[in-house]
Amino acid sequence: MKLQTVSIFVDDQQRALEFYTEKLGFTVAADVPLGEHRWLTVVDPDRPDATEISLEPKSHPAAVAFADALAADGIPMCVLGVDDIHATHERLSALGVAFTQPPTPLGPVTVAVLDDTCGNLLQIAQFHPDHQA
Repeated sequence: MKLQTVSIFVDDQQRALEFYTEKLGFTVAADVPLGEHRWLTVVDPDRPDATEISLEPKSHPAAVAFADALAADGIPMCVLGVDDIHATHERLSALGVAFTQPPTPLGPVTVAVLDDTCGNLLQIAQFHPDHQA
């Protein structure tokens, strides 16, 4: 058994698609019209069989309350791993991505938090496996 798909609730699927592909570098795994919305997933282009992210419309009242409360409290919706957080921060900043927290060392990990423009904060993290506590 493996984790196939995780959902991130977004205000606007098209804007989310543009952000997650053009800024973050994911590729489209599925884009299927479903009436007013779409079954829209993206995946790491280097690992097409990896867990997909469903860019789920934030249309259910529980999803709205959940996502809005996380964002209001500054809590990221998820963590995305990167190999070089400083290079990633510089690249995304140059593309106009807004960060609410710059790269910050926290022991065995360095994290930064960005705004996905669709109602969510995302954390990027670089883990340091050789870190000594």
